[in-house]
This record gives sequence, C-alpha cells and structure tokens, in this order.
Amino acid sequence: MVNTLMSLTSGRNKMDQQFRSAGYDWRLYYGSNVIEQHLPEAVKRAKAQRVFVVCSPSITRSTNVIDRLQVALGTSFAGFYDGIEKDSTFTSVMAACEAAKAADADLLVAIGGGSVIVAARAVAIFMAEKVSPYELMTQYPEGKRPFSPRLMAPKLPIVNIPSTPTNAMNRAGTGLKNTQLDHRMEFFDPKTRPQSIFLDTDFLLTTPDGVLRSTATTVFADAVSSFNDSATNPLVSGTLQTAFSLAYEAYLALSQNVDDPKLRLNLCLAAFLSNRAEDDGYRRNPNGPFAGNYAVSTALHIRFPEVGQGESTSVLHSTVLRRKAEEVTARQAQRAGTALGIWQEGMTGNEAAMATADRIDAIYDTQGIPTRVSQLGIPFEGLPLIAEETVKNFNASSGTRSPEQQTKAALALLEAAW
Repeated sequence: MVNTLMSLTSGRNKMDQQFRSAGYDWRLYYGSNVIEQHLPEAVKRAKAQRVFVVCSPSITRSTNVIDRLQVALGTSFAGFYDGIEKDSTFTSVMAACEAAKAADADLLVAIGGGSVIVAARAVAIFMAEKVSPYELMTQYPEGKRPFSPRLMAPKLPIVNIPSTPTNAMNRAGTGLKNTQLDHRMEFFDPKTRPQSIFLDTDFLLTTPDGVLRSTATTVFADAVSSFNDSATNPLVSGTLQTAFSLAYEAYLALSQNVDDPKLRLNLCLAAFLSNRAEDDGYRRNPNGPFAGNYAVSTALHIRFPEVGQGESTSVLHSTVLRRKAEEVTARQAQRAGTALGIWQEGMTGNEAAMATADRIDAIYDTQGIPTRVSQLGIPFEGLPLIAEETVKNFNASSGTRSPEQQTKAALALLEAAW
C-alpha cells in the first residue's frame, strides 16, 4: 500500500501545488450497538425533541431496528413512516413528508438503503421550502443548459443508519422517480448532508445477501472509477487508496463469507471515504474509461425496477473500459493494473486496459453478478427507450451533449454491452 500511495502522490509535491480542503459537521459511529450507545447523544447535539424515522416496508417487516430506536430514544421518538419505495418515488416521499409534518418532527432518521437515505433528504427539502417541488428540482429548459435552483431554507438535521454499503450515505444530491415525468426529479442541497452516520453491526447483518452483493458492487465499481484521475492532491490520494483497498478486499471476500460483519462494515467505510475525498478536492470524472456509465446505469434500473443498481453498473463496466481503452494513459494503466493484480512490466495502456476489463468481469463473476446487459432479462427492443432516458441526468452530463448525441452514444453502449 505504501508503494502504491507513493506512486499516487509522486510528481505532485512541488511547492507551487495548490488545493482546497473543506468539511462539514458530522459524526460517524461504527460498531456493535452504536444505536443504543450513541443515538441519544446525536439527538441531544441536534437539540431535537421530536425524532421521526423514514424507512421502507422491509425494515419494519424483517428487522427489529424500529424497536431498538424506540428504546434508545424514549419520549423523543415521534413516530415513523415505512412506505418508501425503491428508487425513492415522489409519491412515497410526499407521503413521508406529510407524516413527518404531522408528527411535528425536528430531526429525521433515515434507516435503510440508498432509496431511503435519498428520500429523507427530499423530505427535509420539501418540509422546509415553500414552493412546489417541481420548481425546486433541476430544470431542463429547451435549448439551454440545465440548472439546479438554490435551496436556501434551513433544513432539519438528518441521521443516516444505512442497511447497506451505499454511496448515498453522505452526499447532498437527491434523485426521485416520478412516473409522471420523462426524467427523475433532481435536487441538490448541501444542508441535507447527515449530521451523523451509524454503521451498526447488528443492523447491517439483517440485509439480505442479494441486496448486499448488489450494493457492494456499486461501491467496488466506484472505487475502480478513481483510477480515472491522476492529478489529485495527497489527501485525496490517500483517501481513495484506502477506499479502494477496503472495497476490493471486502468485495472479493464476500463470495466466501457473506455473513462476516467486518466485510459489511468495511464496504460501508469504503463508500463513506469515496465521498469524503470530494471534500478534499476530488473531482470525479464520470466519463473516464474506468467509470462505467452513470446515466445509462441509472436509466436501466429506473426503467426496470427489478434490476439493482449494482447489476445496472456491472453490465456496462468492462464494455466502457474496452471501448475507451485507447484513452487510458500509461500511468492510469499501471495504477489500475497493479491494484487489480494484472499489471506486467512493458504493458501498453491499451493492453493493460483490456486485461483490467477482463479482471473486472472475473471479479463480478465470482459474486454471481452479471456482466452483459442481455443477462438482465430485459428486452433488446427496449434499449432505445433506455437511451432516451439518459438525456436528463444532471450528474452525468450537465447538458454538455445535445440530446441527439447523448441518446446515440447511450444506445451504442447498450448494444455493445448486450
């Protein structure tokens, strides 16, 4: 690890290097029974008295975590809403918002996976802002670049208790599925980042194996995407290196011991650190060769709810790398190849990229995760519709391509990955 970290930072230690690191007020609680031991402390720090829980039906049906929260919070427990749907549907979020208002909530606790955590952010936004959600969301004016309105109202504090290793746990972006629109509702508000995150061992062990593997796949893929970037500062390099090591080792080990709590905890830490690097100046390259394709993956799992985010990512990952192999620099190739164990002295960037793509597929195979779109059980005839739905995705393109260019490129990728 030391040699790899040195290679990440070498050449960037000149006296004229500049970077900016910032943060926000957060606490991370990690280990067994941290809910009972530390949740009252988090509530007190927020000066809250009416704690409202947002979750999905599976949480109340299959775990005892709500009971645990009630005991830990006592009279400050103000109720819960357990109707959040997959992909954070607008209708379920609005219902949660009304329930939180009725409970006079002054703190929100999100318990569950990425859909629930994203939903809680939306609840905080809708409770605070005084105009229609349709005015608050990212706007896509015809013939102009999209823009995300500033959301200025103070927001309720949020505590996240993830059930899976999700990259949503400490971000500020919110995307909601709305069947009445031709795209997701997108919102961005840094004030919805969580005050506290609880990685509770017993709760993480309640997550079904299939769900865990899917979300862990997303974390692993995100860790691999960091090889796109070479010009990072030492803080970012160290954080991303640690995130990759945690994600890679834990993901490989899942095939042998999916019930090991440390693997689940470490995957959560990898997701947390991957986002944490952005506070130290990390700027993701969503269009790099190692990154897969966020817009197409999102459109896939939104259009076909039976497809998990991990699977919608894995079926494109190696195809994107193979199609962009000529773009891979020698430095990127050596970093990725060394980390994934396929690097050989004298390899060209193209050779290393192809070998890395094969290695990524082999890793997904060990988890029983698909590597081709055709393995998802969706119709080939549906690919053009998926491609069209990639146009309005602010995180992926921010309007840098025309709709026609975006649709054409997405369809070509889907067909290549079929």
